[in-house]
Formats: sequence, C-alpha cells, structure tokens
Amino acid sequence: MIGSVLLLLRTSLASPARHPRTVVVIGRLLGLGFLICFGTGLFSHLLQNPLPGMAFLTRPVWLYRVAQGVHVVVGTALIPVLLAKLWTVYPLLFAWPPVRSVASVLERASIALLVSASFVELATGLANTYQWYPWMFRFRETHFALAWAIVGALAIHIGVKLPVIARWWRRQHSFDAAGHLLPVAEGEGDLRPEPRVKGVTGFLQRSIDRAPKPPGRISRRTVLLGTGLASAAVVATTAGETLPALAPLNVLAPRRLRYGPQGLPVNRTAAEAKVQRTALDPAWRLRVRGPDRGVELSLDDLRAMPQTEAGLPIACVEGWSTQARWRGVPVRDLAALVGAGGRELLVRSFSTGAYSTTVLQREFADDPLTLVALELNGEVLHVDHGYPARLISPARPGVLQTKWLSGLEVR
Repeated sequence: MIGSVLLLLRTSLASPARHPRTVVVIGRLLGLGFLICFGTGLFSHLLQNPLPGMAFLTRPVWLYRVAQGVHVVVGTALIPVLLAKLWTVYPLLFAWPPVRSVASVLERASIALLVSASFVELATGLANTYQWYPWMFRFRETHFALAWAIVGALAIHIGVKLPVIARWWRRQHSFDAAGHLLPVAEGEGDLRPEPRVKGVTGFLQRSIDRAPKPPGRISRRTVLLGTGLASAAVVATTAGETLPALAPLNVLAPRRLRYGPQGLPVNRTAAEAKVQRTALDPAWRLRVRGPDRGVELSLDDLRAMPQTEAGLPIACVEGWSTQARWRGVPVRDLAALVGAGGRELLVRSFSTGAYSTTVLQREFADDPLTLVALELNGEVLHVDHGYPARLISPARPGVLQTKWLSGLEVR
C-alpha cells in the first residue's frame, strides 16, 4: 500500500528534465563550486588561525581580495544550483522500499548530511554577508565545521554514485545515433511514469493512469538555462560591492562600492565600538614593546617618521572589498626601534570585543607595505576608519587590519 502511494507521487512528479543526465550536469557544477568555496574558505580560516610554523604570501597584494571575493560570489551563485539539483532528484525520496542494500543506506545517510549541511552553510554564509546573525552559535567555527562535513559527505555520495556519474558524464553517452535519450538503467533514478506496475490495482492504478503527463515544454535544456540565469542574476545584483563593473546593478548587496567615510564602507563605526573619546584624546600614545625595551609614540612622533604611501585593497570576510591609498609608518621601522625586527607581533586595539588583539606574522610584520596608517586617500584617517592609527597590510583579511591601535609588542 505504502509503495503504491509513493509510486503515485513519483508518477505525478515525473518530468523529462528529471533525468540522470540533468542531475550529473548540475551535480558537477555544484561539486566544483563547493570545492572552490572550500579551498578559498580554508585559506581565509588559516590566515586567521595559522598552524604552527605556517607562513603566507604577501604578494600579490590583492591575493586575499580575490580569494574571498571568489568565495562569496561562488557561494552565492550556488544557491540556485543547489535548489535546481534538489528539484531534479527529490521524487526519488518516494522510492519503495527506501533502502535496498548497505550501499543504499550509506547513500541516503550521506545525502541527508550533504543536503542539510549545504542548506545551513549557504544560508548562514548569505546572512553573514549582511552581518545578520539570528542564531546562538558562533558563525565562523560552525561555517568551518560544516565545510568539512559537506566535503566528506560529497566524497561518499560521489563514491556510491560513481557508476551512474561515469555513464552520464559526457553528452554523447546520453543519446543514441538517432539522437534519442538512452534508457535509464535500474537504480539510476528513472523518474519517468510507470503506467503498469505489478501488484497495483483499483483506485491507485486508475490514479496513476490519470496522472499528469510530463509537459514537453519543460526540457533539460530549459532547467539548465534557467539555473544558469538565476545564478548569474544573484551574482550580478550582489557582487557590485567589490566589482566596479557590476556596481550599477548592485541592488541586493548590503553595501555600495566606495560608499562610506573617505570612500570606504565601514563594518563597525567608532560609535558602535564606543571608542570616540579615546580616539580623539590628544594624550593618545602608541606603545611599541620589544624583547628588552619599549617606546611610546604620539601622533606627532609618528608623523615625523619617514612615511610610506601604498595602494592596497581592504577586503572583508563578508565579501566586500575596495582599493585605497594608505600613508603611514612601516611596521618594520617601528619594530626596529625596539629591536624587534623580523619578529611576530601582537597588535592591540583600544576597542573591545572580537579581534581587539590580532597576531601579525613575521612575513607581514617585515613587509615594507605593512603600515601603521595615518592617512587614507590623501586625508587624515576618519575616526570610523581607525583614527588616530590603524594597521593595513597586503593580502590579509580586513578583520585583521586592526583599527584604533593602542600598541604593538613582540609575541
């Protein structure tokens, strides 16, 4: 009885577009996208939580900007792709019996993990771009753990379905010489109507006979084209917060390119950080501590030192980025004052909360373009951008470009 009802459901949901060839085409795009997001996300995670002895490239200076931009753009584009993939295969949920072997148990378990983790990963990632966190768990740690779960479940799923994937991978394997689709083998996800099934009689059989026939106008090509257009649309309307060419279409992203004080967006204002009084206090000093000695430098002291100007991007984990001109004192010059050249530094802010202290690895600390910045785009730093002094370094996440500096010290 249950099997007959499920058969009726599958029959009513049948469509020419729900074919293994469609599933494979969408699936390989989805898999490639997840692997790209995993690689770029792992890079960002390790920059913020490096393993012992790990070192990073500081050139090209836009390395992190491109990596994180790709991460967010591809992740956003995957949302329509994931929905399309589920649309093509969800009638298989009504197969009876639900499991037929150990392999099918493994397949269904991996699919359950893959689908649930993918939905949470993409939904929370999208919410993060808007800095909206309507949950109790820590976003970054959860996002990282789910990425590993997705990759593991994806590997199991591919392993189980490898024969089907291999058969339908290439277009010429899907059609005979006359151009007709090859028949779908048992177990490959045949979603076509089954007019007569052994053991089904009476009302259920009449219902199956009367089930709507698959509309011919909904083809596999239509589904694939629609999926591609949907992905292109969400990218075009959100990626303008980092890509100038798409800025006129940037209607869904939370930020506008070059919108904000001195032409840069701001994630956290001085008012939100509650640092205005300290930032504007003439008695402010930057404390630089070495292994044996330290110095305290006023803003005038810093301005009197040799200045370096550099064009560096600032790129945040939420996906926005922009290029700017920065001017200030190289960190390695400040480290040399206290005998800390070539050493890893602890960077302190007089703000509180997450990232009020960050670690500047030695390859960044010794880079001539890593600055204690005093000016932005030819003007004195705006207080929302870190006045009186902030850190700016090539190829690092914006969240590590500490604002409202209070000190540098040897780790």
